[in-house]
Amino acid sequence: MLSGRRLDLLDPSPLDIEISDIAHGLARVARWNGQTSGEHAFSVAQHSLLVDEIFTARAPKATPSQCLSTLLHDAAEYVIGDMISPFKAVMGGDYKEVEERLQSAIHLRFGLPAIMPVRLKKQIKQADKISAYFEATALAGFSTGEAAKIFGRPSGFSPEDLPLKPLATLAAQDAFLQRFEQLDRKTQ
Repeated sequence: MLSGRRLDLLDPSPLDIEISDIAHGLARVARWNGQTSGEHAFSVAQHSLLVDEIFTARAPKATPSQCLSTLLHDAAEYVIGDMISPFKAVMGGDYKEVEERLQSAIHLRFGLPAIMPVRLKKQIKQADKISAYFEATALAGFSTGEAAKIFGRPSGFSPEDLPLKPLATLAAQDAFLQRFEQLDRKTQ
């Protein structure tokens, strides 16, 4: 990693995980395999911020730890990349095991439970689907009908109210780090 840490993907240690590496990597991983409109790719860092914003709007009494879990919901992608869910399913168990071990190490590194509570995981997944719907329709060329069929039709949100304009890499990285630091201070 750029921080100088050496991360063993098969047996990741929380001690080898740095938020600067996560932010750097996620800001450079494109959602939708880069098949989005705009001058810049819509990064996983920006997606994570969007999911956090949606989650927080839906759960205004969420704890800082729950919001931090939300922000870090795709953090493993800083080293394994972003794959669409159908492809992950085809890859099978080994891929999922690596992803889960890495995600657990990330959670432990930042003082979160290694395994996310089921209810929280479902709430984050709902926010993730809402984000995916708006990313698909505003950036990736999906019709509202196509997106609704795949992700469901969200209510209570409008694309005009969400930060869907792709950011430059460093802007996405900085925004991710700022939100992390804000939440991390509150979890101490």
